[in-house]
Amino acid sequence: MTSQVSSAAEKADEANDAVLGGQRAPLSGTTGTTGGDGKEVRRLDRVIIRFAGDSGDGMQLTGDRFTSETASFGNDLSTLPNFPAEIRAPAGTLPGVSSFQLHFADHDILTPGDAPNVLVAMNPAALKANIDDVPRGAEIIVNTDEFTKRPMAKVGYATSPLEDGSLEAYNVHPVPLTTLTLEALKEFGLPRKEAERSKNMFALGLLSWMYHRPTEGTEAFLRAKFAKKPEIAEANVAAFRAGWNFGETTEDFAVSYEVAPASQAFPTGTYRNISGNLALSYGLIAAGQLADLPLYLGSYPITPASDILHELSRHKNFGVRTFQAEDEIAGIGAALGAAFGGALGVTTTSGPGVALKSETIGLAVSLELPLLIIDIQRGGPSTGLPTKTEQADLLQAMYGRNGEAPVPIVAPQTPADCFDAAIDAARIALTYRTPVFLLSDGYLANGSEPWRIPETDSLPDLKTPFATGPNHALADGTEVFWPYKRDPQTLARPWAVPGTAGLEHRIGGIEKQDGTGNISYDPANHDFMVRTRQAKVDGIEVPDLEVDDPAGAATLVLGWGSTYGPITAAVRRLRAAGAPIAQAHLRHLNPFPKNLGEVLKRYDKVVVPEMNLGQLAMLLRAKYLVDAHSYNQVNGMPFKAEQLATALKEAIDA
Repeated sequence: MTSQVSSAAEKADEANDAVLGGQRAPLSGTTGTTGGDGKEVRRLDRVIIRFAGDSGDGMQLTGDRFTSETASFGNDLSTLPNFPAEIRAPAGTLPGVSSFQLHFADHDILTPGDAPNVLVAMNPAALKANIDDVPRGAEIIVNTDEFTKRPMAKVGYATSPLEDGSLEAYNVHPVPLTTLTLEALKEFGLPRKEAERSKNMFALGLLSWMYHRPTEGTEAFLRAKFAKKPEIAEANVAAFRAGWNFGETTEDFAVSYEVAPASQAFPTGTYRNISGNLALSYGLIAAGQLADLPLYLGSYPITPASDILHELSRHKNFGVRTFQAEDEIAGIGAALGAAFGGALGVTTTSGPGVALKSETIGLAVSLELPLLIIDIQRGGPSTGLPTKTEQADLLQAMYGRNGEAPVPIVAPQTPADCFDAAIDAARIALTYRTPVFLLSDGYLANGSEPWRIPETDSLPDLKTPFATGPNHALADGTEVFWPYKRDPQTLARPWAVPGTAGLEHRIGGIEKQDGTGNISYDPANHDFMVRTRQAKVDGIEVPDLEVDDPAGAATLVLGWGSTYGPITAAVRRLRAAGAPIAQAHLRHLNPFPKNLGEVLKRYDKVVVPEMNLGQLAMLLRAKYLVDAHSYNQVNGMPFKAEQLATALKEAIDA
């Protein structure tokens, strides 16, 4: 959750994390009562579980179902899906490993966790790909049926790690998941290959028993998902129940665990689990409703943005129209045309698509029409790492067009915050008649957390009046419509819907004369229009930057976008250890908050962690002449809290 946390919750979080530079401490917990099965039930305050297997083993579905039940139980949570770009990578190989990590707790948490307390490895590749992340003493559940000579040889195991002593530092639970699943599904008469596919549900049932997760929602989900194949639905339910029963009856699992609901972490309200892309989709729908405008999405499918297209296509009842174009250029062209026609135009993409859309974004700057460009960033350049996260499109969003073409930039900080960021981006686009970039990334897009569903009356009014008649009087008294006569406060030009009598006007990419909108090659006019478009963006009202600095620190850590969770978790660790540090996080990257320069000058040191090679730090140095220190990572994964805490401690002590 991203809500404010009580000091008690902060201390609870810190008590379970590693001392800086040291070995991760065991989870804190208490021995509880004996369960109905006669086994010990141990209470924990948080757990990190990672499901890992082949990309065809259903790990994303397994993790998603465990997450849904955890959310319904009332825990705070954060997730990290991690999967290959290939539709079906070679089975049993390291590049084909797919994983899903879930961190859930009885208090406020901010990240998916640095290292899993429990690893479920469906095959040798999953074990080898993930074992380096697993701390000593952690639980490892392995599918022993897959640890045969050929699958082990594929990933370089000369001997079985289950037998050669290499896993002695861990609590290993060897479970023949495939055999047990086939035995549980004997009565269904399914082909062996079909029955084997349910082993992920057996694993889910076992983990659901271990952590006392609800089961009704998963069983209902399976019956709904396979409604047209009821025998498959019941087979999956049977495998799920068999996994639960195995945990209850086997001697290998002598302890189960409870993690109480995070009742103190959440303000009163109605909550649901939500991913970043889903929250962004809902934010766009809400923006259309708040503006009383139809929402038009012109898009070409691209990872990791395609889920937004899929989701919006389900909501025609809210005045949403979706167009899957033949390419990126057509997608944004249609969205800009819809904006000209009086709709809230949106286009979704990732870094490679932004490059293709750049000319039309420049046209939108020239036309001065509201348009949302949603960039779900991924690893680059070129095709890069389609399913991995990165923050390397900031400079592309800022400058990636010919000429002086300023575009506002908004960046959400958590999956749930994507909802508010979408509404904020729409506010700017509609109020100032400008295209707006929203920079999310793969980590936010696919990750999830609890989201407090807002009351509709708490959302802003985005209604924007269209031009309805003449707005200028000529010297002879004739009333005419000037398409570039601006609002004196916002510098926005009027929005005239095509077909409105008397408001006919010329549009296009050639420079226009101020006021009249006629084509103009006049040097002085071009200079004026360029400076006016820049002044319009510079004058956008954004909130001042808030700084969290309880101890008057000398060092400030400043982030943007999805680094919020890891940075905040690292700051909590440092403060718990007595190290003073201030924290601030940017949502608005163009224009910057007006007090940003003054904030930066208050601190002796400014550290900027980014999942790029220092793009924000470069902008800060150029604009404010401060010696911003970059801390960078471009490995396709989010920062870890311990890693950041160590780096920030070094900066404080330097």
